[in-house]
Amino acid sequence: MIIASTLTTNLAILVLAGFVGFIVISKIPNTLHTPLMSGTNAIHGIVLVGALILVGLGGLGTFSDVLLVIAVAFGTINVIGGFLVTDRMLEMFKRKPPKPDDDPEKRP
Repeated sequence: MIIASTLTTNLAILVLAGFVGFIVISKIPNTLHTPLMSGTNAIHGIVLVGALILVGLGGLGTFSDVLLVIAVAFGTINVIGGFLVTDRMLEMFKRKPPKPDDDPEKRP
């Protein structure tokens, strides 16, 4: 019975965290999404370090090790993709250099 109770509690926490996260993110203005994304990428990087420490400890069993390696791989893809998207979004705010007029009809 204790396992079912723990599973139910953890599932309720997961659902509530998802709901609260959705509400919080939906209230943020669009201009703040890029800095928020950079912050969450940094936090996810810290989570990856924790996962790598768990992989290095060993002794958790083969199934747990396989799940940890898969989680680290997907987490790494998420962090790298997040930083690439953030960099691409920041590129949109840079000023573009003026184009030289090479039109022969406009020359005197």
